[in-house]
Amino acid sequence: MLLSVSSLSLYSQPSEGEEIDKIIAVVGNDIILQSELNAQLLMFSQQDPTLNPESPEAQKRVLDMLINEKLVTMKAIEDSVEVTDEEVKAQWQQQLSQYVKYYGSIKRIEDIYGMSIDRMEYEFRDEIRKHLLGQKIKMQKFSEVQVTQREIEEFYAMFKDSLPEIPAQVELYHIVKYIRPSESVKEDVYRLALKVRDSLLQGGDFADFAKRYSGDPGTQTEGGDLGWIKKGKLFPEFEKVAINLTEGQISSPTETPFGFHLIQTLGVNKDSIHARHILFKFTQSSKDKQNAINYLDSIKQGIEKGASFEEMAKIYSEETDTKGVGGLIGKFPLDKIPPALSKVIDKMEIGAISEPMSYGSEPKPAYHILWKKAIIPAHTATIKQDYKQLELMAKNYKQSQLYQEWVDELRKSMYWEIKK
Repeated sequence: MLLSVSSLSLYSQPSEGEEIDKIIAVVGNDIILQSELNAQLLMFSQQDPTLNPESPEAQKRVLDMLINEKLVTMKAIEDSVEVTDEEVKAQWQQQLSQYVKYYGSIKRIEDIYGMSIDRMEYEFRDEIRKHLLGQKIKMQKFSEVQVTQREIEEFYAMFKDSLPEIPAQVELYHIVKYIRPSESVKEDVYRLALKVRDSLLQGGDFADFAKRYSGDPGTQTEGGDLGWIKKGKLFPEFEKVAINLTEGQISSPTETPFGFHLIQTLGVNKDSIHARHILFKFTQSSKDKQNAINYLDSIKQGIEKGASFEEMAKIYSEETDTKGVGGLIGKFPLDKIPPALSKVIDKMEIGAISEPMSYGSEPKPAYHILWKKAIIPAHTATIKQDYKQLELMAKNYKQSQLYQEWVDELRKSMYWEIKK
């Protein structure tokens, strides 16, 4: 988003005889330039051909949007919302990846912007930070918004004649079995972790051992250093141990879904933990995988003999997010299903159950069986058939209304001015 605006502004440079870029609005200590407004107008007109960038109404609407965004960022700073350097870098990498796909190569991007990727990262980091600040404060204020049944019904009554058609969907359920390492494998991994810990206690270099033994590719080359991580972001069992270690102390092997960890705490403050670790990963043998497949095969046979898929899912599925609703994954538009999964579903009859298939990834690799309960043709939305979709629409609508009310209050309490 930020890069697209900036890239468009490259094509908005004043030509000979044209007025030089000017300030058109001030928001707190920040400014909005004419080129910034022009870039946004151009981007929106490319997305919506009916929008006329020269229209005073369109210009006012987009300028108001830019002012609102800056007010929100100002409020985030005022409320001490924090964005870390790591979050800025991650957002930059995500945007850069999108633009590599769009433009084809790093070199092409550098040619368009007339600067190196490193320079671009430096130039854009402040805008990325502001964008993330705005996202964070909106999440804090509005992510917990819920809607009642009455609000959903009122939303439907208000908009039912203008709601988009619900596309053809497939209703899918599943039963999940995680692949678990055998006790003998876990014991072997535990013994190796103990052996390495003994060597560390006798004076071994933690960073060197992490580079040699750790199964965490993200930190292995850094000597196991996780950096400063906010509390609540680590596995609870890992975090509990890390907090209670004295600085420099090395833990006993600590189990998480990934394996056993040797943890060394380097620092703790009220919000964050700085630790490093050596991960001894659990490995799943072919026998472990076959055990999961056999488990699901036996459940499938029971269903084919007359048992209810939904009741079996409530009893036997190991995925907590879906077992309580009988294994319901959801209703998915037929044209939005990933190709690999679509190949399987297309071959299944309605009511059929798939063979056990690979599902999930580390730290919880698994197999699952799918039940193709129904195909729902394209239709006009109804409360009875599309309650979940309407609930989401109503929630988004309520969030947008609350957001606009909040921004209106910011406009009354914070400084902003449009320059004539």
